[in-house]
Amino acid sequence: MSLHTLSVLVENKPGVLARIAGLFSRRGFNIDSLAVGPTEHPEVSRMTIVVNVEQSPLEQVTKQLNKLVEVIKVVELDREMSITRELLLVKVRADAASRGQVLELVQLFRAKVVDVATDAVTIQIVGNQGKLEDFLRVLEPYGVRELVQSGVVAIGRGSRSVSERPERLGRPVPVPVPSATG
Repeated sequence: MSLHTLSVLVENKPGVLARIAGLFSRRGFNIDSLAVGPTEHPEVSRMTIVVNVEQSPLEQVTKQLNKLVEVIKVVELDREMSITRELLLVKVRADAASRGQVLELVQLFRAKVVDVATDAVTIQIVGNQGKLEDFLRVLEPYGVRELVQSGVVAIGRGSRSVSERPERLGRPVPVPVPSATG
């Protein structure tokens, strides 16, 4: 088994996420990470899905994804040819004695303090999975009180774009209709 990152352009409509997640579920695949957000085109959303499967079952799922009406395009992003990032918010114990050491780690990892309490700090860090794991490992001795992590977002390197103009992807672009009263 190996990790695969899929970039899926979909129509920005209710229910699309549920249909796509259901497709993976019916195949018995666990989604390791899922992030959905708007693109430069308001009618199109981009899903970044990380799944741990063998190549041939992934090809079957990719073919089934392409059959869904709301799916515009599916691309597997090569690990070497893409940039991946995650966001981590972590609340760490930091009393007066340890606060300076925690703040040094924040600077070392190019993180940012986003909240301060008398006995804790909340830190924001953005990076790839390895950077986030390393950061958590060095914070562990201070006591992690709480953490939340986003899903992976990924984009290909270079000038090529997965999300070309929607009309080039074979989908009509909605044209505003002038109102009859105006």
